[in-house]
Amino acid sequence: MAPNLDEYRRKRRAGRTPEPLPDDSGSGVVPRGDDDMFVIHEHHASRLHWDVRLEREGVLASWAVPKGLPPEPGVQRLAVHTEDHPIEYATFSGEIPKGEYGAGWMTIWDSGRYETLKWTDREVSIVLHGSRVQGKYVFFRAGEDWQVIRSDPPQDPDWEALPELMRPMLAVSGKLPPAAEDADWAYEFKWDGVRALARVDGGRVTFFSRRGGDITATYPELKGLGEQLGSTQAWLDGEIVALKDGRPSFKALQSRMHASDQRARQLARHNPVTYVVFDLLHLDGRSCLPLPYEDRRALLEELNVSGPRWNLSPSFRGEGAAVVEAAAEQQLEGVIAKRAGSPYSPGDRSGDWVKITELKALEVVIGGWRPGEGRRSDTFGSLLLGLPGEDGLRYIGQVGTGFTEDMLHDIVARLRKLERKTSPFGTEVPRDRAKGAHWVRPSLVGEVVFKDWTEDGRLRAPAWRGLRTDRDPEELRP
Repeated sequence: MAPNLDEYRRKRRAGRTPEPLPDDSGSGVVPRGDDDMFVIHEHHASRLHWDVRLEREGVLASWAVPKGLPPEPGVQRLAVHTEDHPIEYATFSGEIPKGEYGAGWMTIWDSGRYETLKWTDREVSIVLHGSRVQGKYVFFRAGEDWQVIRSDPPQDPDWEALPELMRPMLAVSGKLPPAAEDADWAYEFKWDGVRALARVDGGRVTFFSRRGGDITATYPELKGLGEQLGSTQAWLDGEIVALKDGRPSFKALQSRMHASDQRARQLARHNPVTYVVFDLLHLDGRSCLPLPYEDRRALLEELNVSGPRWNLSPSFRGEGAAVVEAAAEQQLEGVIAKRAGSPYSPGDRSGDWVKITELKALEVVIGGWRPGEGRRSDTFGSLLLGLPGEDGLRYIGQVGTGFTEDMLHDIVARLRKLERKTSPFGTEVPRDRAKGAHWVRPSLVGEVVFKDWTEDGRLRAPAWRGLRTDRDPEELRP
């Protein structure tokens, strides 16, 4: 790895880029150290990466690290060895114009001094002393590529590695807290969408459904969230929504929930979604789970999660009645009341979070369907609904309203593949409902809204909201 700036000069054109183009590496613009100066650039090029540059024999030896230096030991990351850069690059920041090599924003992410422990053509072992990074790192060849690994633990003994998977906290249905306790609660709007947790690491974001499935490819327009947060390591909780006339529409979201990769990219341009963030579970080596809601919220606001397709959900301390009224005026689904002093309990349905809605929402299992008439003769007239019980589904009624044409055709196509000869209901379906019904294997989960329960345990005035492909029938067991 003999220092050489020929490749650097070959890739850049004078007058076309603001990058330094010295005649030689010793112009003296930046005082040289004793082979102990480093700089790390955050480079928002075609793909976000971090450029680690180490002063060596009058130039900056450089590696592009797509996900940034690993913050914990034992984690290897790709490090692409690039051309040497002039020493003047140590102070460079700015925008490289479109069409030029490395086009995009370049900012100094960290700088400082480093110690050399070993330097060969196949291994570079160093100790960084920067304002953001301190520790021992080893760059080494692995076949044709280079890798980088941290070889000492973080100096902070309380550091916690970013979890690979997390489960969301769930709310219970209820009413507004008593007026005397109003100040102890925070209120957020209930978003009519799909729950999603976001894991952010190395400038990349991965979205997970409530069941833990990776749904990142389904919503490609959200990937910029990871780039915006840069080197931040975090777990976020939120809701993916589709807006129609400025309001969340679960029906508008239906086409997005089931889209394959190519179809998802097309829909992202014509029917984009928004990720509404409302909680923070982990941040830069710290679990936020035991923190009270109000402290998690303060940390979340400091992150400044705001972008073209992601935003922070508003939160209002106290004034619950006014927030409920505002939700009704805006035709939103309802309000979530969150106890200000409560921790985050992954996977639990806790009374510290309360759903307040005028209509009740319920996840149900489809056990059969009745043929349609007229314009719906080629699909279905109603769906027979149930909830899992010890002896099969417990019949809770039928739903025949709330469907769009696309929903009708999509659902009937799915149901025809699940047909069976016997009823999946453990409780008797009324004779007039069972007559002419088509029974199906109870594997599809949907969601309805309804006014109340009848005395015999049936839904009163239910309306269909949509399929819940992120849910499994077993999860609906009491």
